[in-house]
Amino acid sequence: MDKLDAMNVLVKVVATGSFAEAARRLGVTRSAISKAITQLEQALGARLLDRTTRRVVPTEAGLAYYERCLAILAQVDETEAQISRLHEEPRGVLKVNGPMSFGTLYLGSAIADFMARYVDLKVELTLTDRLVDPLEEGVDVTVRIGAMVDSSLIARKISTVRVVLVAAPKYVAAFGAPEQPTDLVSHRCLHYGHSTTVPRWQITDNGVPMSVPIAACLSSNNGDALREAALKGIGIARLPSFLVGCDIADGKLAVVLPDYPPQDVTIHALYAPNRFLAAKTRVFIDFLVERFGHPEWERFEASGRAPAERTT
Repeated sequence: MDKLDAMNVLVKVVATGSFAEAARRLGVTRSAISKAITQLEQALGARLLDRTTRRVVPTEAGLAYYERCLAILAQVDETEAQISRLHEEPRGVLKVNGPMSFGTLYLGSAIADFMARYVDLKVELTLTDRLVDPLEEGVDVTVRIGAMVDSSLIARKISTVRVVLVAAPKYVAAFGAPEQPTDLVSHRCLHYGHSTTVPRWQITDNGVPMSVPIAACLSSNNGDALREAALKGIGIARLPSFLVGCDIADGKLAVVLPDYPPQDVTIHALYAPNRFLAAKTRVFIDFLVERFGHPEWERFEASGRAPAERTT
């Protein structure tokens, strides 16, 4: 087994945590996997993996070597893709994963237009707010919103999304609008996530991040539920503009604390670096960049500042 093949073996073992599963995915015997790892460790003069009865985990040296192998294998795959499949037509089955709200509002429609352009492609789309590992679950592309924490995945930026604090005019009429971030603790807030003793929102003051406590009257892991509550005047919500941009433009929601906006979030397309980047994957990611590079949901007017004084 040559060095590149041995590197690929190590990547599969670390990713799956199992010699047997790595062997199954690579179509070789378990003894071939064990032999390749042993040869690597002998060549490097370092132990790369710790083996237990239940799982295989990388040592410190193994993790460092694993991360370098990911980069090397990704470069090899990219080079081969550019040379050997330069003119390949996208075909086959493209497996896509995305978050629930964004997928329902925008990704589904985008995929329909994408399929009209590439008629030989079939698409399997799953929507879930659970973090999906493309390598583990056999997904070609997963669309993720927020900070990237997966060093083992390649991420391409699709778009930037503004996050805004919004409230319905009826809420502002009844309770007023906060004038300072510290006012949020005395307002009814609609919180994304699980309620804690004192939930906090991350906002900015002249570009400087700050964390402020809030009083959450409703907590949910679903943005659509929070949007509906905000539209009914239940409280102030902190939501992405793709969910509430149209509501702001229509005057159904107003931006509060416009001088203290939350930090923007980014939409990325993620895929496994040791997975061959087939034409179907490449053209789909290019399509997403084209489609959402200047997103329609950002074309809203902030409709001024919500009045700070309570209307009686």
